[in-house]
Amino acid sequence: MKTESMIDVLMAEAGPVPRHVTERRFASAGVFGIALATAMMLVAFGLRPDIESAALLPMFWFKLMFPAAIAVAAMWMAARLSRPGARMGFASIAVAAPFVILWLMAAVTLLNTEPAARVDSILGNTWPTCVPEIALLALPAFAATFWAMRGLAPTRLALAGAAGGLMAGGIGAMIYALRCPEMEAPFLAVWYVAGIAANGVAGALLGPRLLRW
Repeated sequence: MKTESMIDVLMAEAGPVPRHVTERRFASAGVFGIALATAMMLVAFGLRPDIESAALLPMFWFKLMFPAAIAVAAMWMAARLSRPGARMGFASIAVAAPFVILWLMAAVTLLNTEPAARVDSILGNTWPTCVPEIALLALPAFAATFWAMRGLAPTRLALAGAAGGLMAGGIGAMIYALRCPEMEAPFLAVWYVAGIAANGVAGALLGPRLLRW
């Protein structure tokens, strides 16, 4: 078959690209990641025992909204990076903003804390388990996000992988917050950020291998 004839056949059989396919894939990845991470958290760890009283405190909701904002912004970034030639635009600023806000809160808290109590404010009581548990709860979203990107066409593979990892890390930290007793901004600014960032680094390292066309 001549090249021209083959092109004509392929064009005749090609249908329109489904609309909003990128959004649907990432939405499915997010729902799957949240659902499975929640189930894992309930089975392996359980909710914090004082969650009803903790839910009355503004810091409890900030602790949920901080990683949720990162997950949404990173999903936006990952979706843009899954289209060839697309620019990140304001997505990168949206990802950075929650980190900056939290770090400012942590700095103000430390400045208003007695010097002898600052280390306790950073370490809390659960710092050895925070990062590993966030990473564990992020695994379903990590796998689902990479599945979403592999069905699309990312070209900046390390950056796309980092965005997917941050999305997964945000979801893992959000679900972990439901069982975590810590409420201090300095603790969140170190250990939650470390847990989320670890997923971003893992995504950047794995992106060139797992997202290659």
